Amino acid sequence: MDYTTIKILGELKESGYVSRSIKDELRDNLRDKLKNNAPIFEGIIGYEDTVIPQLITSILAKHNINLLGLRGQAKTRIARSMVALLDEYIPYIEGSSINDDPFCPISHFGKTTLAEKGDATPIAWLHRNERFFEKLATPDVTVADLIGDIDPIKAATQKLTYDDERVIHYGMIPRANRCIFVINEIPDLQARIQVALFNILQEGDIQIRGFKMRLPLDVNFVFTANPEDYTNRGSIVTPLKDRIGSQILTHYPKNVAIAKKITEQEVIEEVNNEAIFVSDTAKTVLEQIGFEARNSPYIDGKSGVSARMSITMYETLVSAAEMRLLKSGASITSIRMTDFESILPAITGKVELVYEGEQLGAENVAHQLIGAAVKTTFNELFRPLKKLKKQGVNDEFDKVVLWFLEENDFELTHHLDDERYLEELNKIVPLNAILEQYVPDAPESEKPFLKELILWGLVEYKQLSKQTINEGIRFNDELLGSLYGNQ
Repeated sequence: MDYTTIKILGELKESGYVSRSIKDELRDNLRDKLKNNAPIFEGIIGYEDTVIPQLITSILAKHNINLLGLRGQAKTRIARSMVALLDEYIPYIEGSSINDDPFCPISHFGKTTLAEKGDATPIAWLHRNERFFEKLATPDVTVADLIGDIDPIKAATQKLTYDDERVIHYGMIPRANRCIFVINEIPDLQARIQVALFNILQEGDIQIRGFKMRLPLDVNFVFTANPEDYTNRGSIVTPLKDRIGSQILTHYPKNVAIAKKITEQEVIEEVNNEAIFVSDTAKTVLEQIGFEARNSPYIDGKSGVSARMSITMYETLVSAAEMRLLKSGASITSIRMTDFESILPAITGKVELVYEGEQLGAENVAHQLIGAAVKTTFNELFRPLKKLKKQGVNDEFDKVVLWFLEENDFELTHHLDDERYLEELNKIVPLNAILEQYVPDAPESEKPFLKELILWGLVEYKQLSKQTINEGIRFNDELLGSLYGNQ
């Protein structure tokens, strides 16, 4: 039944509409989805067996929730996704600033209106998308911001005493009555402000400048926190933490395959250019950079490496290819390993370096992360190269190195169109045998990137050298390259 056509309380009563608390609403709608095997928390990737089951049990238990995890672990996204579990519309007394339930108003305005008009009380409808409130906790947040304050002008103009509820100007939390209220980075909230939340979570009392009033707010709280903040900037005070029903630990993607899905979902629509082909191997290398960063001794692991880094790297990578298209006048192109030189700004702005990393320099750390990702991907696609080999025995990768000994050097410039780029790579004939041996089923569209990846992998194994030139990259035999200075 479409209840939203109802405009007065009497008609709402006759319709048989039943009012529920927000926690009951979330619980009942979640139960219906579970019974019908309907999708839950769509767009939350990688948490199917960890976070989401805990989230489901917390909602079924009607708990307020604290999501604890490093930055870029979809904590806010999870909170926003809970809106989908709300009813599409709920009724409230028209004109109420705190969404008074017409069946059980809690404000002076709501109670007075109901007493005066009875079944003729006007009804308005609130859509679920308007039932999400969010506040970033910062040290300058005040009790007045969250809960409210006495309005002396209102008291004077209406000739009311400060003991009268009508002089209160409500803050964000009362205005979020019957809604989901999210406080991000809760440890950054001053302890005295956290204390003000105690009774709201437990008893529904609010206290403003010594004036205590009973206001049984119907709010589902979701807090988010970063473990780093517990020691560096603050903490959740113990009594508040005790009043939060469930604490759920979030995490980064468990593997590259999951990370790829997240990045593909989150990249801006403009980046998905049909004229630019992004090979699966290129996506693997890009995601591996994030995994290498989380294990790097030069990066502060307590700060974390956000999934946003992969997203911005992908966007920058495609934009570099788009720039080549615009300059060359070609109609199509594909991502190349040389394009990875363009993603340095997307890395350096997303990681927190430890002292050793600061000494090495942000760009050098970024170069090392790309190199480590190349080596890991190389090892998985092909094989690790041995440092010591029998004298006089050449393997398939040695043949590539021998080619460079004979040809001296090899350049790949950024502005080459795809046809010229492929022609240059095809000059290194031994690369074909490697692809045939290790990735015989690789599609033709992937082969150019795989060939260049082999060259970069050999650089990481010190079999070849690589120098950045004005318009691209030059590869040499390692011995010859040492004369120019490796990069």
